[in-house]
Amino acid sequence: MAQSIELEDQQPRPASLSACQNRHEQHRSFENVIRDFTIGFADGLTVPFALTAGLSSLGSAKLVIISGLAELFSGSISMGLGAYLAAITERDHYISEERRERAEVASKPDAEKEEIHKILAKYGVSKKASCAVVEDLMLNEDSWVKFMVDLRLKVEKPNVSRAWFSAGTMGFAYFFGGFLPMIPYLAMADVTHALFISIAITFVILLTFGFIKNYASIKTKKAGLYGALQTLLIGTLAAGTSYGIVRAINTSNAGGSLRMAG
Repeated sequence: MAQSIELEDQQPRPASLSACQNRHEQHRSFENVIRDFTIGFADGLTVPFALTAGLSSLGSAKLVIISGLAELFSGSISMGLGAYLAAITERDHYISEERRERAEVASKPDAEKEEIHKILAKYGVSKKASCAVVEDLMLNEDSWVKFMVDLRLKVEKPNVSRAWFSAGTMGFAYFFGGFLPMIPYLAMADVTHALFISIAITFVILLTFGFIKNYASIKTKKAGLYGALQTLLIGTLAAGTSYGIVRAINTSNAGGSLRMAG
């Protein structure tokens, strides 16, 4: 009997199952790339633009360019490191939960079996039918532990091998998104004119990005329009707030200087 079980375990998985798993992994990988790029691009488009828009009130193109580039580089590095550290934290959390679950399987097997019955009962599986699942899982401790982590704890095993790729994607997207509104300041000497061109560029990009982001996930034009307006509103509030704060500080400093001179 034991020999037959070993032979069954050693049988190769069907090609269709392997192909399905490969497609699923590729789909997940693509979704992760889109997610990382979206987060980085959205932050990069709003934060540096708000900063440069606010600094433009001071009237110095050199100050806007230097401060903007400094923020772009520091922000992209920070976003990349944040993405990498988040992946490492997820890995450590998964390892901790997996180790704890393995200890419970070894020390309290009866309680863990009952947990399997409860989990499957939520999906309408009878106790009689779930007994066969329990018996099969008992044959392989790794599968048993994975089942409990996946379905009871709802913790998905992270792909740490792509942590650096995720960090690079998010950092690049942040820099790319933030650099677009800065182009007018690099090409034009008049800061006021550059500001209006930058606003126009950001306006179009925010609408386009917001529409594509929502339409790609929900697949309706209504959702796309909602995403476009939502993204535009958030970007406008961020830029307007930053511009107002810098303008107020500059006016306050100018008034103080005049009082001191008087």
